[in-house]
Amino acid sequence: MSRTVDYYFAPQSPWTYLGHERFAALLRATGAGVRVRPVDLGQVFPVSGGLPLPKRAPQRQAYRLLELKRFSEHLHAPLNPQPRYFPVSGDDAARLIIAVDERDGSAAAMKITGAILAAVWAQERHIADDKVLAELLAEQGLDPARLEQSHSQAVQERYERDTQEAITAGVFGAPSYVIDGEIFWGQDRLDFVERKLRS
Repeated sequence: MSRTVDYYFAPQSPWTYLGHERFAALLRATGAGVRVRPVDLGQVFPVSGGLPLPKRAPQRQAYRLLELKRFSEHLHAPLNPQPRYFPVSGDDAARLIIAVDERDGSAAAMKITGAILAAVWAQERHIADDKVLAELLAEQGLDPARLEQSHSQAVQERYERDTQEAITAGVFGAPSYVIDGEIFWGQDRLDFVERKLRS
């Protein structure tokens, strides 16, 4: 019997970007299911003790840039560690992912998530701009109506619910992969995720 992963992430997270395609490949290889759950880290951090990037100590900010460069080179994943449109709100992109998930399923939600992450970190695009989100939908062959649907109250309520469920599950950063109640935090824990899925 295959397992299902609760995939908690922020659509503007560089670490989610660095792990996303590998995670998608792992799901295909193991036959695992996924619940795609973008969350609002602005709600998670106050509960978990996390700090938004500008409020972190200079040493931590400097080391983050170093690690982004290391992982980008190691994974052969193009990444600008200081992209033009960052920091950026992920709320509109998160709601779009949810709208796609609700109407087109998790595979389509994974596709648009990958496109949104690459838009920030590899393509210098502004994911808080509806025009850019519409372009990304078109590029992925998805219904343009999803953008308008993403502004619905039902989508907002799910965004809030998924964020609360992340907090309840003990999630404190992105990406987090939760399998049978066990948290794996960070794209550098995907080896452990694979072991869990294959066990």
